Amino acid sequence: MTADLAAYAGLFVSALVAATILPAQSEAVLAGLILAKNHPIWLLVLVASVGNVLGSVVNWLLGRGLDRFRGRSWFPASDAALLRAQTFYARWGRWSLLLSWAPVIGDPLTVVAGLLREPILSFLLLVSIAKIGRYLLLAAAVTPWA
Repeated sequence: MTADLAAYAGLFVSALVAATILPAQSEAVLAGLILAKNHPIWLLVLVASVGNVLGSVVNWLLGRGLDRFRGRSWFPASDAALLRAQTFYARWGRWSLLLSWAPVIGDPLTVVAGLLREPILSFLLLVSIAKIGRYLLLAAAVTPWA
């Protein structure tokens, strides 16, 4: 029982951290747990998905609060970079959040969505579709069908 809780907690934390701007990866953890065949695949995908979506919400919240620090010398983006992000988001809008699963660009997209005031409900819907879809594809790819 303790080992099960540790496995689910470890998967949840790895998925949450992987969705933030911190460098981490949860796919290997999920794949390893699936291949171990000790837990229901649907529950592993659910735990990873919830953790990953919550990590994206952390990024969205960071983006929401980031604007007040614009103009400070340590602010991580120049006015030109912010203008490019706003232009991209104006062109592709909330639909770009369907790429939130993608390495390198996914996490910054969720921060920009917060910065540009994407409503939380549309954010959650699109990010959930992207994150759950990625984990379902990964689960299908590594599931031992034999």
